Amino acid sequence: MRWLILYLRSRHAPMALAVAGACAALMWSLWLVTSTTRQVGAPMVVLTVLLTVSALTTTLVSPDGALDRTAALAWAPRRAAHVLAAFLFVAGLLAVTLVTPARFSPALLVARDTAGLLGLTALGATVISPARSWFLPLGWTLAAIVFPGSGNRLAEALTWQGQDPGNSPAMVTALLLAASGLLAYTLAGPARRAMTEITV
Repeated sequence: MRWLILYLRSRHAPMALAVAGACAALMWSLWLVTSTTRQVGAPMVVLTVLLTVSALTTTLVSPDGALDRTAALAWAPRRAAHVLAAFLFVAGLLAVTLVTPARFSPALLVARDTAGLLGLTALGATVISPARSWFLPLGWTLAAIVFPGSGNRLAEALTWQGQDPGNSPAMVTALLLAASGLLAYTLAGPARRAMTEITV
């Protein structure tokens, strides 16, 4: 238990979780105040997932890059558990709203977009750096919301974030991103340049 507490503190997890919770609460409040319907609109759901996932990017690297790569610890299962815990936190946070006056649903949409965006973020953290890993999810999601694709499998796959929960191309794209990000981050960890960003 002590190791877990030190691990979370070293990655600024308490602050990141608080920011993610605040983002979800803000979006929930905005919908509650400005809308007469209980179910939150799909674009708002997607943006909320994006904000909460982005808030957790700081937890994908610690101040000690050498420790993250030491062979003394089995980092692969810890990294996998980290990403899966982030998924459960975001999905669980929004699932709580299902019993409130404003609810983020359908649950499948929340789960799909959380998995896909988290996988894309983890992939960015591995290839680019955790500090910049949210750039691609942000740009891609905003483009998908502004220019939604329909009637074409390729367009639906490229705009997967805003598609209906039962859309097959969107689900396949999200699952591929989730699996790729989880695998890359689990095996390789954060990009080596991440340490340079922390120490500057």
